[in-house]
Order: sequence, then C-alpha cells, then structure tokens
Amino acid sequence: MTKLKQESFTIGKILIPGNVLLAPMDGYTDQPFRLFIRELGSSASISEFINGIDVVRGNPHLPQRISFDEKERPFGYQILDDDPKRILKTAHFLEQKKPDFLDLNIGCPSKPIIHRGAGSALLKEPEKIGQIFTQLKAELILPLTAKIRIGWDQTSRNYLEVSRILEENGAQAIFVHARTRKQGYAGQADWDVIAEVKQKAHIPIIGNGDIHVVADIQKMFDHTHCDAVMIGRASVSNPWIFAGLDRNEVTRDQIFSSLSRLVDLLQGFYGEELGLKLLRKFLVHILAPLELSRDQRISLFECGQKELLFAKLKELYPGNQD
Repeated sequence: MTKLKQESFTIGKILIPGNVLLAPMDGYTDQPFRLFIRELGSSASISEFINGIDVVRGNPHLPQRISFDEKERPFGYQILDDDPKRILKTAHFLEQKKPDFLDLNIGCPSKPIIHRGAGSALLKEPEKIGQIFTQLKAELILPLTAKIRIGWDQTSRNYLEVSRILEENGAQAIFVHARTRKQGYAGQADWDVIAEVKQKAHIPIIGNGDIHVVADIQKMFDHTHCDAVMIGRASVSNPWIFAGLDRNEVTRDQIFSSLSRLVDLLQGFYGEELGLKLLRKFLVHILAPLELSRDQRISLFECGQKELLFAKLKELYPGNQD
C-alpha cells in the first residue's frame, strides 16, 4: 500500500481537499459510482457529460443524470454541446442545482459527438471556445473549468493556444488529457504536454492519461508538476487506487465489502433489479484478474438477488487472500 500525499488546491474560490480525482466517463460515473469512489478517496466529483440538447428538449432521463449527493461536494457538472446559446442555457439550468463549478467537455473523442461539432471537435475552433467562455463568465457566478485533449491529431497539437484562450476568457482550471482526439485512448499519453501547459498557465492544471497503478500518480506529479491528477479507466478496474492500493494488494474481504457497498448504492439509486444489472459493467473489469470463463460470467450475471450473487462470487473466488 502506498500512502497518497493528498494536497488541496482551489478552483476559483472552491477548495478541493485533495489532488487525486475521478475523471468523468460517460456510462460509468453516475451518482452511485461517483459516491462509491469518493468514499474510497477521490477528492471531487464531476458528472457524466450533460448534453445541452437533452436539457433543451427535456430528456426524461435527465433528472437521474443530473442527480448528485451532497457528500460528493466539491461537485461539478460537465456540459457537452457545440452551440454557444445552448451551452449558456444549459449552464443557467444547471447553476440552479447549486453545483460548486461547471466544466465544458472539449475532449470527448466519440464519433457521434464530434460529428455534431462538440467534444474534441471544438479543438478545431479555438476562437469559438473563447467566445463560449467569455459568455459564460459574463453571466455566471460559478467557477468555470474545461477538459481538453492536446489537439485533433499530431499535426494540430494546439493545446497551448487552447489553454491560453481558456485562461484569458475565464477558465479557472483546466483538465488535460494528454492524447489527441485521433489517438482516442490508444498509444501513450504525452505527459510533457501537461508539464508545458502547467509551466505557461496561472491557473490549476490537472493531468490525465496513463495512470495505471498507484506509483503512476506520483510519477505524473514529478514529471509535470501539475496541481492534481485525474484517473479514468483505471478507476473502473481498480477503484481502490484512490485508497493507495494496487489491484494485487486488495484482499478478498476488501473486494467483497466494496462490491457490497457498490451494489447497495446502485440499488438504492436505480432499484433492486436494475441496480444489480448495472453492476455487471463494473464486475467485468473488477474481476478481470480471475480470468473467468464465459459460462462463469453468465452464471454471475444471471443472479437476480444480491445474496445469490455473493454466494456465487465466493464459489468462484479463490480462497481467502487476507
């Protein structure tokens, strides 16, 4: 176990009581999972992206998507859209829910998102980014942040220009995923970029990309001098990374205890049946070291009650590792 050296920083006037954060991930970081990770040690929460079109049209799933627990504070909503007017309308709507800050998604590499000009497609329009933030700053009281990638592709790595425009137009922190849009989640994250943005900026810079094990957290701090580290995909396969534990250090009892808590949070939010079904996407990653067969996975997923699921888990899990 590695003791994480948690140091606070601020986003505007909002104190973030630690410097290791859960990254927003569509389809994963809903309220139950965010709260689960906060209890393990993440120092702030950011929602899955809130689609401006869903706000304007009144998507029936929107209330669930924007729900957050007071225990998640400091908490921020992430907005995704390409239309400045709709972004502003969405921001006003979300401001009424009293988050601690608002974040703009300028990094999502998903094809449906970029085809509409949102997410990382905005990297192609730095002036538009500036206009959006100027407008938001003029009308909102909440601190504003942005999550970016380093460019569209290797030939258009405009991270310094985008970061400068963001800071000049009101952003009070920038989350930097150190890959281009074309890379997606493949290849190596370029931590030198995070270091360069940090050197130029006068606001907090949060680094993101290629945090696989606990030691990588300190390596990123040492390499980039960033103000905080944000962890995405590794949090799904090893949520205990926020407690300073690598996956091979987590005991059998800790796994069962944490999974029981996650089930309770999911069922409390979504109901017993749906909550148990939604656990599956986390189980696939958390239990990956067991290399379960297809039949074994199916037998787990067919369990319709929490008690049956844990009875099956104890059958499949090798002896007591405590």
